[in-house]
Amino acid sequence: MRVAVAEDLVLLRDGLIRLLEAHDFEVVAAVGSGPDLLRELLAQRPDVAVVDVRLPPTYTDEGLRAALAARAEVPGLPVLVLSQYVERLYARELLADGRGGIGYLLKDRVSDIGEFVDAVRRVAAGGTALDPTVVAKLLDSRQRVLPLDRLTAREREVLAQMAQGRSNAAIGSALFITEKAVAKHTNSIFAKLGLQSSEDDNRRVLAVLAYLET
Repeated sequence: MRVAVAEDLVLLRDGLIRLLEAHDFEVVAAVGSGPDLLRELLAQRPDVAVVDVRLPPTYTDEGLRAALAARAEVPGLPVLVLSQYVERLYARELLADGRGGIGYLLKDRVSDIGEFVDAVRRVAAGGTALDPTVVAKLLDSRQRVLPLDRLTAREREVLAQMAQGRSNAAIGSALFITEKAVAKHTNSIFAKLGLQSSEDDNRRVLAVLAYLET
């Protein structure tokens, strides 16, 4: 699987390269700035890009901007964003472009190698990988604007698991309930939030998160 890496800190970039290569990924580009990232994404067309939000020259949202610009040219290009902090605006903007695999992880999550590698593979396959902390912030943000009191405590738990890109079977395992119970809760969530259910797991997660962050 071909991967492009964008990280301005040399030590972290080298660490990501070694980690990915140790798990049978081919790193086809490793850059440290937004302009370099955009150029390499368009030239290499990798299977997935692992991108730091803040890159030179502005150190604001250069990495995300480059990734979104590349996705405009290569629709559905899978992107896994890494960030030091939970930045709701960046998460919302990434999620708004729902084509192809997307992910948003805090950099601390990289320390869990298995979880990080699984996230890269999931995004490359067209799925979603969202940090639980990011999900919690998105939920908290929406609650202040439009309370989610209509959802039960269990439905909130299922919604948070859904937002991390988990299947019904995985949600059931995590919450120690049956897959049938998860399906029931999922249908109830969609009904209460006025959302149309879908067999496409990625699209249903994006729809829920888009609703929560509007």
